Order: sequence, then C-alpha cells, then structure tokens
Amino acid sequence: MKIAILGATSQIARDLIVSSSSEEEKHFHLFARRPDAVKKWLDSIGLSGRYPINDFSGFGTQEFDAIINFVGVGNPAQAVVMGGSIFDITHHFDEMALNYLQANPACRYLFLSSGAAYGLCFNKPAMRETPAVVAINDLASYEWYGVAKLYAECRHRAQPELSIIDIRVFNYFSRTQDLSASFLITDILRATRDKVVFKTTSDNIMRDFIHPSDFYKLINVVLSASASNMAIDCYSRSPIDKLSLLVAMQKKYGLCYELIESSVSVNTTGEKPEYYSLNTRAADFGYQPSMSSLEGVLQESKFILDYDGFAEHTVACWQE
Repeated sequence: MKIAILGATSQIARDLIVSSSSEEEKHFHLFARRPDAVKKWLDSIGLSGRYPINDFSGFGTQEFDAIINFVGVGNPAQAVVMGGSIFDITHHFDEMALNYLQANPACRYLFLSSGAAYGLCFNKPAMRETPAVVAINDLASYEWYGVAKLYAECRHRAQPELSIIDIRVFNYFSRTQDLSASFLITDILRATRDKVVFKTTSDNIMRDFIHPSDFYKLINVVLSASASNMAIDCYSRSPIDKLSLLVAMQKKYGLCYELIESSVSVNTTGEKPEYYSLNTRAADFGYQPSMSSLEGVLQESKFILDYDGFAEHTVACWQE
C-alpha cells in the first residue's frame, strides 16, 4: 500500500512512521514543509533512505492508495501563536488532499481531526449523539483550532462519495513528547524530572491518553476496512482522572505535588473537565485498544525520565 504522509515533522506522524517501519507492505512517501528536518530525523533513528521525502510541491505527481494528513499544531502555545492563520493552513492542506481524491477517487483519506471539534461541551465525555457546540456570536480565539477542524469535517461529510475518515485525537502521549509543551502531563513530567513540587488545583479532571501502539492499531484497522465516509474518536481502554494520575506518578517516579485551592482564571484552551470520548464507533472497524491511559502514561514516562528500575515505592517529597 502506497501512503502519502502529509506533515511528517509532527510527533504523532513520526511515531506512526516508526511503528510501521518494519512493515514491507506499507510504502510511505513523506511530505513536509521542512523536508531536511525529516531527513535528519530519519538519519538519527537509523532509517536513513528508508522513505522518499519531498516538500509539498512534489505532492500529487505519484499514485497513492491512501493519504494521512497530520498537518496542524502540536500544543496550545503553537495554536495561540498561529492565531487566525490556523483556518488557512488547515484548509490549504485539506484542499490539497481533497483535490487529489477528486482526481483519484479510489484513494483513501485519513484526516487527523481533534476532540476540540466538539467545541466546549466537555462537562461530560463525548458520546455518539453529542453535538458540536460553537459560540458563534462570541467565538474566543482558543476555539479557532476546533472550529477549523469542525469546518474540515463538515466539508468531508458533504462529499459522501469519497473515502474519508476523520480521526479525532483527544490526548496522545508517547516518549517523543515535547516536554516544553503546555499540557497537564508535560507539566507533571517536568516537575518529576526537575525535582520540584508540582502545584495544581484540587479540581479533578478526566483525560484519555491513547498510546502510540493503539493509535497504530487504529490506523491499520481503518486502512484495512471497507471504504466509508465518517468520523471516529480515539480512545484508550480506560481514561484516568488527574488525582489518580498524580498518585500513580508519585508512587512510580517520585513526583511531589501539592493541591491548592482553585482560583478564578482564564484557561487559554477553555474549561474541559471531562475531555475524552465514549463514542466507540471505531470498534465497528475492529479497533480494540490494548492499553489504559494510566498504563500508557507510566510506560512512556519511564523512557522520558530515564527511570533506572528501582522498585515501586512512595517517595517522600524533598524539601527545596
């Protein structure tokens, strides 16, 4: 199967490339705005020359069985910097793929969407019947990313004759995570690594971290299934709440944390107390996740923290 990877510099794309590198039947062609960065990365992991690499000007000149579009932003800080251009960038590369499908209707298209496409309706997890909620008369800048994804999904549903699967990623975590990103899990890992007290509010939240192996499994079952046009949500075997995650990280890796009273503040990504999905439509493709959120986070954290294998125990907090 010949597969075009759009946005090959993204973390989740790179993890999928590594997971698939032993498969002889998959032939990736990598496209990126910075092809030299992709080449350097492949060299660094022992895959030099394994895949052809081009900038996007070379897209469309070959025949592909599938396209996977990873183009986007990897963390909230990047989304803020991009501002309103997130609409243009999302539309541009999505249009590129759609034009290819119009000329090659047998090709499949996997679009990396986001749970943010649902809007800010996460006082409870998303379900199959959950509607997208957009504050159309008072749209905040932190909603632009989700609206851009929602707009792309709407365009895809409007072309039911094309094989397009939108894959909504909620939380993804692997050992390649950029620790400078502004996420709960990266804040926890930096505090653990640097041996500083992690301070967080006592408000509990739920998150669902899909592991790279399960994401790889999801992509494979979608590519192997009959052609269809729909959206599916990513999910692990079970989500994890913040307080349970803190206890587990303390027990396993010595995190020292302090719960503080909630204060009135503006969350730059919106309030999402239960940002995960119970929409298991992906199971219709044969997807069955192997790892829970906690199992995946603990496994990948081991590599990030270079944990040396000490027996599990509760580590007393250090004094600064």
